Amino acid sequence: MVDYDERLHRVYAEGRRLTSAALGEWMGAFTGHAPTERPLAVLDLGCGIGRFTPALAETFGGPVYGVEPSARMLEIAVGAAAHPDVTYLEGAAEAIPLPDDSCDLALLFLSFHHFVDQLQALRELRRVLRPGGIVLLRTQLGDLMPDLWWYRYFPSARQVDAEMYLPLEQVRALVEQAGLVADPEPVWVDVTEPRTVRATYERLKLRAISTFEHLAPEEMEAGFAEFERDAVADPDREVPAFPAGLLILRCP
Repeated sequence: MVDYDERLHRVYAEGRRLTSAALGEWMGAFTGHAPTERPLAVLDLGCGIGRFTPALAETFGGPVYGVEPSARMLEIAVGAAAHPDVTYLEGAAEAIPLPDDSCDLALLFLSFHHFVDQLQALRELRRVLRPGGIVLLRTQLGDLMPDLWWYRYFPSARQVDAEMYLPLEQVRALVEQAGLVADPEPVWVDVTEPRTVRATYERLKLRAISTFEHLAPEEMEAGFAEFERDAVADPDREVPAFPAGLLILRCP
């Protein structure tokens, strides 16, 4: 497991910053799969520093609850991502600090793979969602991993990521056990982000992605040295973009 209270909370805001265009595109994607009525009560489970939480309140018009186990990440959210309709709560996915049938929509944005007990977390989502509620599960899938361009610098990263995420059918099995229903296929979302060699290097050198917590120091040192040389030599070269996977889960 990755400890966000140790180092990652200090670099997360800069290393995982969303452009306004990307945030708007994500909100558009979420809106397309959310219940149609308004306002909606929303759970942002594993909200981190609140990258999406205020925008969820603006988009869906109801109360939003940002739940996060890392005290340091939550401190940043409270200070930097405050909103009158947002309440931040310290808590684990396996014991969500909300009442039964209290939410219409839940967002899990790259948090599912960090949960200690994923089945229990899904059961908790089933508990706090009202009938007809939706879970937007943004995750990677171990058997559908994108061939990320920057893997070339870190030979172990591809395997680390593949082992960090469950295959699609295992996720489906957990969803079914928890009493939720998954849509037949993942949704693939294209999001606007900086795509040059230099921009990618500047973002990744902060190691704000949990993949780097599992790589050997010598591999990271060599990889970032080569990456920096390429960023200096050809800074404006565009790198490939990959769509992001989103699973839609429904509460009967």
